[in-house]
Amino acid sequence: MSQARLLDGKATATAVRAEVQAEVGRLRAAGLAPQLVVVLVGEDPASQVYVRNKDKAAQEAGFLVRTLRLPASVTQAQLEREVQSLNADAAVHGILLQLPLPKGLDAQRVLRLLDPQKDVDGLHPSNVAALALGNPGLFPCTPLGCIELLERHDFALEGRHVVVLGRSMLVGKPIALLALERNATVTIAHSKTRDLGAVCRLADVLVAAVGRPRLVQGEWVKPGAVVLDVGINRLADGKLCGDVDFESARERAGAITPVPGGIGPMTIAMLLANTARAAARLAGLEKDSLLDRERR
Repeated sequence: MSQARLLDGKATATAVRAEVQAEVGRLRAAGLAPQLVVVLVGEDPASQVYVRNKDKAAQEAGFLVRTLRLPASVTQAQLEREVQSLNADAAVHGILLQLPLPKGLDAQRVLRLLDPQKDVDGLHPSNVAALALGNPGLFPCTPLGCIELLERHDFALEGRHVVVLGRSMLVGKPIALLALERNATVTIAHSKTRDLGAVCRLADVLVAAVGRPRLVQGEWVKPGAVVLDVGINRLADGKLCGDVDFESARERAGAITPVPGGIGPMTIAMLLANTARAAARLAGLEKDSLLDRERR
């Protein structure tokens, strides 16, 4: 069998970002300047890098971008007041709370305070409920990126068996719901699943999102399956790898995402798309959106 086709997240994300830029241009022509505010608490180095990347991408797409930097010593009450102020600011269309928060702060309480219409990470309970019910809302960016990557490479999920490794609210559960909405048959596997390899071999589309380096071995992959590796792990030598053993998996898969360069770029692209959608909806301009693939 020949090696798997590589699903290039960078190239696909570039296409999505171009569409977002066009949508932002449409909104600006209508007199709306979409604004994203990132709330960054503390000095976590990884969070600093992520926020810089998000800011740069949003600026390139034409958004107004502001990072609200708060010290790690901020109290829960102070943080919540800041979020409520952003909720009330009509000039702000998207709010992103950079996680994790420093110890002592309750992230779930803050997320519940967010205006769900500005919750571009899709983590507010109202957006979680909308996803489960099949209603419009803002949904988590990484799962959206997975679906977008599949659809733009003409992998239809209808009738396919999707196996999701991981049951987190950030990736596992949302992508299972998005796949169900597209008429896939879905299995969610996790650390307590018996004979994990056998379950994985049932998958037409295998999504690995558990945070364990190279957990998924090539022999776990059904010949010809599509493998989406959501994991990103830093090894002792400083190199990055996913949750899939890439070299062995690519010998059996029909298509596979690399790490890095696969799902990561798609996550940022979908954050931008969510922000543009939020701005359009808040302003009542969603009817002519250039991003509404759901209705194509």
